[in-house]
Amino acid sequence: MSSRPFHFKHFSLFHHQSTMKVGTDAVLLGSWVSVEKVSDALDIGTGCGILPLMLAQRSVNQVDAVEMDASSAKEAAYNFSCSQWHRQLQVYEMDIRRFVDVFPNKKYDLIISNPPFFTNSFKGEQPRRNQARHTDSLSFDDILNSAKKSLNPEGSLALVLPYNEGVSFINSANAAGLFLKEKLLIIAVEGRQPNRLNLLFSFNSVPEPDTKTFTIRNLDGSFTKQYKDLLQDFYLGL
Repeated sequence: MSSRPFHFKHFSLFHHQSTMKVGTDAVLLGSWVSVEKVSDALDIGTGCGILPLMLAQRSVNQVDAVEMDASSAKEAAYNFSCSQWHRQLQVYEMDIRRFVDVFPNKKYDLIISNPPFFTNSFKGEQPRRNQARHTDSLSFDDILNSAKKSLNPEGSLALVLPYNEGVSFINSANAAGLFLKEKLLIIAVEGRQPNRLNLLFSFNSVPEPDTKTFTIRNLDGSFTKQYKDLLQDFYLGL
């Protein structure tokens, strides 16, 4: 662990060995998702383990994390072991499809993911990076099928996706019997179009999903009040 950790208010974590580093997408998702009535949660593709640590801070009793990349899983396990919630966090180094087969009796109130989203796109020269960013190794169908097997009847699936991929995922989820319950349209800078979607699904359809808009930065580059209010329990300096 030669690189310096990323420090939050109540925990620190290393992320330099993981395929995906700590980023705004995951932090917004981990802050936004409701944890009311959530006792057990599962993170699909945990990377360095940021989402389980955030959920544990928010008083989720037990969080399992699945990660197929060996270096990422090792780093997540180390980060969990160093946190005050180490007894509540467990990482499994395996594909989510194998996980649900090996542990068919594990059921969760919340399944969360910051998944790969590139489909049929040009790949770079780093296989591990491609694995984390492209849907070849973790497709939308894989996520939906795993969620259907592992969610409690009243459980929820939460994830963050680019806008266009999010719209596509909503359609796939509907076809699979998971229905959009909440949607957060994320705008990077005031006045621009949304470029990310936080999505929450359940088995129970609703007449109209709860839809809100969230802006990260003002025109002058400063963080908005929305951003500060949502992340004040996590980021230093807010």
